Amino acid sequence: QEDMRMFKLADLNTATINVFSWARLQPSEEIYDFEQMDRIVDMLTKQGYDIVMGTSTAALPAWLCHRYPEVTRTSLEGIKNRFGHRHNHCPNSPVFKHYASELVEKTVERYKDNENITVWHISNEYSGICFCDNCERAFRVWLKKKYKTLDKLNKAWNTDFWGHTFYSWEEIVVPDARGDAIGYDDSAFAGISIDYNRFNSDALLDNYIMERDIIKATLPDAVCTTNFMGKYKQLDYFKWAKELDIISWDSYPSYNTPISESSSNNALMRSLKQGQPFMLMEQTPSQQNWQPYNSLKKPGQMRAQSYQIIAHGADTIQYFQLRRSIGGCEKFHGALIDHVGNEHTRVFKEVAALGSELDKLGDTILGSRVKSQVAIVYDWDNYWALEYTSGPHKDLKYNSQIQKYYDVFYERNINVDFISVEDDMSQYDLVVAPVLYMVKEGHAERIESYVEYGGVFLTSFMSGIVDQSDNVHLGGYPGPLKDVLGIWVEEFDAIAPGMSNSVEMNSKAYTCDLICDIIHLRGAKSLAEYTSDFYTGTPVVTKNTYGKGEAFYVGSSLTPDFLDALLDETIERLEIESYGTTSHNLEVISRVNDKGQEIIFLINHESFDQTMSDLFVGETDVLTGNKISETELFKGFDVKIIVR
Repeated sequence: QEDMRMFKLADLNTATINVFSWARLQPSEEIYDFEQMDRIVDMLTKQGYDIVMGTSTAALPAWLCHRYPEVTRTSLEGIKNRFGHRHNHCPNSPVFKHYASELVEKTVERYKDNENITVWHISNEYSGICFCDNCERAFRVWLKKKYKTLDKLNKAWNTDFWGHTFYSWEEIVVPDARGDAIGYDDSAFAGISIDYNRFNSDALLDNYIMERDIIKATLPDAVCTTNFMGKYKQLDYFKWAKELDIISWDSYPSYNTPISESSSNNALMRSLKQGQPFMLMEQTPSQQNWQPYNSLKKPGQMRAQSYQIIAHGADTIQYFQLRRSIGGCEKFHGALIDHVGNEHTRVFKEVAALGSELDKLGDTILGSRVKSQVAIVYDWDNYWALEYTSGPHKDLKYNSQIQKYYDVFYERNINVDFISVEDDMSQYDLVVAPVLYMVKEGHAERIESYVEYGGVFLTSFMSGIVDQSDNVHLGGYPGPLKDVLGIWVEEFDAIAPGMSNSVEMNSKAYTCDLICDIIHLRGAKSLAEYTSDFYTGTPVVTKNTYGKGEAFYVGSSLTPDFLDALLDETIERLEIESYGTTSHNLEVISRVNDKGQEIIFLINHESFDQTMSDLFVGETDVLTGNKISETELFKGFDVKIIVR
């Protein structure tokens, strides 16, 4: 009852419950006990709260692991886990599936008539990977479905290399440390490990679908979701998103996470369902507990972060946790109600103030969408393949290259969507696909068609190298992209840490590092050239006219000022909407509602005052009702919202 009182004071309207309650709900194999959960549901319902109802399957009860050891995972090193931690289940364990299904069935049957339950939260933060005997058997089944014959599998995996040819499905083993894995990110046979990542993502997705289908068998209109984790590596979120009714995710930036990285995480989450508004399932109202340095959020910072997430497409903001745990590894994780147990803390007051402010905004923002003219291609197969490949540079990381290009648009306050390799590109004026290392069947043709009919496409070094099985496209790099790009890459040089190369564009000098492609023009024209090393004078950036459109190729890892200068003319020529370059970490994002009104969010992510952009002088801030003056300073961590 005290929690209910304080939730009201904090202006909360939704509570997530029952996420890790399996051991409480089912104390033994034969006994279920919903008494405590009934009281919680009853209290929330009587107080008029919306309920996000968990299924509790993310943490196994001790009795289940003790009686059926097969339900726990086996590590990369081949070590069988015992009871403990959470997210410890084998996704292919028949025993896990049986008892998880039974628990969900009983939960749905018990609460099916409660109209306050607005969302079903399935499991929690699906993650991890298992290498047990159950998974090995299931992997063989998955491979038979994918390849049909061993001949096709052997060709896809190029098993003639190192004498790996398989003559029986039973000979195939999981790629763990006892097999072909060199580590979680290294493999002797990348094709095998990429397929195992696909299989593991599918296996966990099957767990989600199993629970979702049980819920929808009783409640066909139930809204089902599970919470994602930004650019989490092991799950193909674009594939998962097709099975979720609404995207939800957990935002936990560190004290030193660049604001642009938080921005791109939100943009990716929004993009997974083509711009549909999403849920923020978790953020801490104050500090985290699991990072190396868990700094407090400064006064106003939580509000600014919350509005950033709303600006990028969220229609709800939620917190973990509501009351701080008294024990366990999350006892110092931030919460609405601190260990002191009252409403007089700084954090509680900030949460309450934000709740009141959002309440006053009403439905001004709800349902509106972010409109973008620019898209960046994001693909988990490429993520896995690029980082499994042996060479040319161990510091080449997928997300760092994606972020480098996103930052160009972030600094100009240009809205950006992320798209999968399967998504329609035609709605965008500019599509950027950094390190498109794996070009799968049909993708090159879609890129060619997009450019031919007037689109502008940009890709970079280490693109067009391999097919969907990680086998090199023969005929020269960048493989099936050679024609649309009008180039041939003969070699690529790896630049060691601390070293760089120099380039020149429009008589101005820049530097580059990491990878340097040696490029030959085959119809494209050079926009910039190397000015050092034995490939001095050869192109580093090219542009090719193809049909009605253009295709750019960037053959090295270039500095932000170079990328900005390179894209400047294209952004202007394509009339891509931009709110201009503002002060550092003064972010401007917009959503558009069904009335055609533009809702513009101005967010100062710094603790100090900054100069306001002239673009918004005279506009009314709907949060305060005041007009923005020419001399006005943007206060630290402040937010303004303009509706046009």
